Amino acid sequence: MFNLKKEPLEKCFVPFITAGDPQFEISIELAKSLQKAGATVLELGVPYSDPLADGPVIQRASKRALDSGMNIIETIKLAGEMKKNGVNIPIILFTYYNPVLQLDTERFFALLQQNKIDGLLVPDLPFEESAILRNNCEKQGITYISLVAPTSESRIQQIIEQAKGFVYCVSSLGVTGVRNQFDDSISSFIRSVKAISTVPVVVGFGVSSSKHVKMMNELADGVVVGSALVKKIEELKDDLISPETREQALNMFEEYAKTFSPSSYISNLR
Repeated sequence: MFNLKKEPLEKCFVPFITAGDPQFEISIELAKSLQKAGATVLELGVPYSDPLADGPVIQRASKRALDSGMNIIETIKLAGEMKKNGVNIPIILFTYYNPVLQLDTERFFALLQQNKIDGLLVPDLPFEESAILRNNCEKQGITYISLVAPTSESRIQQIIEQAKGFVYCVSSLGVTGVRNQFDDSISSFIRSVKAISTVPVVVGFGVSSSKHVKMMNELADGVVVGSALVKKIEELKDDLISPETREQALNMFEEYAKTFSPSSYISNLR
């Protein structure tokens, strides 16, 4: 189980990548690049055929990964290989609920333990139906990450009271994806969540530029960046796959990832 500090200027950078996109071994190198770029925590997405919360960029990444043979078991094993190969930041498994049900809860948690998974995030499981997973996480020392979107004050309070690690604040309704702007109501929503949360509040769904990072970090404790990074992986896919150009492509990816990192944000304040 991990906990992030809620202190000024210690902003969280939580990148998301799809496991096995473009290949199993390359995902390990991408994770190491993100760690070097300043990632606080890594979200590792299980490729899924019906990714309800994800926009077209991550849908395409899931398709590429599924075509290469990835599934929930291989994703969990991938996290274990990342840990063996020098990734020492916490790894959160991002999965829809159906693959967990298909795998069987007992076997699922045994695999999480064997591969040293630090956290779990299930975006399509309503809070009211998450007690079994939350209780299993508590027993196994795994941090269950809570998602909160605009809803009633009482429900927000209920979700945040159970939050561990950090609260994932959804910046907009609908699916993930690169956005140019956010609804005006997002500021008041994030402030209301942050006012009652005892753990850091990070914002995701659409954070895709350094401008967004600056804006969200002024409101919250950090950002989740998914589609923008996955899109960059898609652009670099052929060069990442080729041994001759892989190192250069990884360096390009790392430099791009740094634009979302806390060090970039803090240096811009000085």
